[in-house]
Amino acid sequence: MSATFADALLAWYDQHGRTDLPWQHPRTPYRVWLSEIMLQQTQVRTVIPYFERFVAALPDLAALAEASEDRVLALWSGLGYYSRARNLHRTAQLCIEHGGDLPRDLEALAALPGIGRSTAAAILAQAHGEPHAILDGNVKRVLARWHGVSGWPGSTTTQRTLWAHARAHTPATRVADYTQAIMDLGATVCARSRPRCGECPLADGCVARRRDLTAVLPQPKPKREVPTRRTTMLVVRDANRRVLLERRPPTGVWARLWSLPEVDDAGDAASRLLERHGVSAPPPRALASFVHAFSHYRLDVTPLLFDDARATRVADADARWHPADDYDALGLPAPVRKLLMQLEETR
Repeated sequence: MSATFADALLAWYDQHGRTDLPWQHPRTPYRVWLSEIMLQQTQVRTVIPYFERFVAALPDLAALAEASEDRVLALWSGLGYYSRARNLHRTAQLCIEHGGDLPRDLEALAALPGIGRSTAAAILAQAHGEPHAILDGNVKRVLARWHGVSGWPGSTTTQRTLWAHARAHTPATRVADYTQAIMDLGATVCARSRPRCGECPLADGCVARRRDLTAVLPQPKPKREVPTRRTTMLVVRDANRRVLLERRPPTGVWARLWSLPEVDDAGDAASRLLERHGVSAPPPRALASFVHAFSHYRLDVTPLLFDDARATRVADADARWHPADDYDALGLPAPVRKLLMQLEETR
């Protein structure tokens, strides 16, 4: 069964697979690892320009390890899920401290920050041709449909079943191509909605297609209500139109990124600025509210603009006045960057 599955998939890949992705030329462990981390919960077309900019600035493991956190987060800014960037940075530093390369051992590689079993297998399969099975989101969908596996793929029982199928299908040769092929199939043909079954090289053996279950499998995660949180962001500009920024705490949402000061109650804004930074300013102007969706909640943001602010101090290294024409130098949350850029465009 596995030979037929892999052979059919590889034959399709030779004609239709993606063979010109930037991390494939050259296909080094560093470039494969970087691409795999960026591709976690992010589509290929979104990742490509970020990948190219990242490797142009930090072309190898040593350069990444030596870079400042601000530099890494600035290069990542806009991709979201910023823990990926922090884990990437920490892993590079650990590798340089312990020999200078990513480990070739599956367990050692999987244990590094932000990698895990499937990503480690993908790195070793694509960079070194080692026969390790992978199980990312696209592969889960392909295998769940082809084998008719019910249950949410994130559950322990369903994952155990899918891992067994993934190992059974992984060939001993052309592992790098097979790994890319099964990810490509899930991304381009066996899509979440409107799968193109007529173009699928595995259609004849697919249980979901035969039983008309492609709209059902894989089964979604049980739904839960997404809560809404509210905050007031303070856009504080001095006479030179510099903006007051604060570094976020080391844990939680947007950890270690630079962002705008926040208060729960707009009535506390002026006193908060005076207490924290010695900032005084004329009464604020309310800007248009917006909602930013995270995976686990929605953030309802009300921005207040304080212009011509004066400050007697900026308290510490985690707060600064930053010029409006140099936002690219910092890691900023995407909605904050968008808000600040919109303000500059309306000058």
